Amino acid sequence: MRAPIKICCIQDENEAKLAIDCGAEALGLVSEMPSGWGPIPEEVIGRIAKTIPPFVTSVLLTSKTNARDIIEQQQVTQCNAIQIVDAFPISEYALLRQAMPGISILQAVHVYGTESIDHAKAVAPHVDGLILDTGSPHGADVRVLGGTGQTHDWTISAAIVQAVSTPVFLAGGLKTHNIAEAMQTTKSYGIDLCTGVRTNTHLDPDKLRAFMTAARQATQGEV
Repeated sequence: MRAPIKICCIQDENEAKLAIDCGAEALGLVSEMPSGWGPIPEEVIGRIAKTIPPFVTSVLLTSKTNARDIIEQQQVTQCNAIQIVDAFPISEYALLRQAMPGISILQAVHVYGTESIDHAKAVAPHVDGLILDTGSPHGADVRVLGGTGQTHDWTISAAIVQAVSTPVFLAGGLKTHNIAEAMQTTKSYGIDLCTGVRTNTHLDPDKLRAFMTAARQATQGEV
């Protein structure tokens, strides 16, 4: 069975359709962030989400760090999954569950050292999935919460996959030429990417199709 693929940083309805036509199971829609490329207004996220068909997941990426603000964002955007990209209080996951029944909750874990393993183990029981991404959440000047287009130490990601029972999506610098090695090393459940299938910030049909082919081969044991 091939790994589900999430195409992130969708900018408009045309990009959403292209990603879906190429076989993406989920689309990431990025709200306001402290850094990184791809955020769009919440009203635009809501407009795009309305065009996404059933059985394709619309994922709101949020840097908010409390349940109240995230609940308000979901009410505006009407996405059917939430991806929290910053540190989040363990006690507030239950508030999200109570206020948003049926909405999947994903938590980004920024892989920058072995301490990321402990973070993943702590949050995994409270969420529906983990996104292992490259970032510097404790940056002194600007915190980097993903969207870097850079890889990280996949052996740490592999250790996280082994340590938790929650589905894990691998992100960070994934491209056609390295997806097979990434999946073979980490054994992650799914794939999440943005910049690797873009040219000058635009979703590139040729890069996207080539990546989807490579990803299917990598996760079906054909390479």
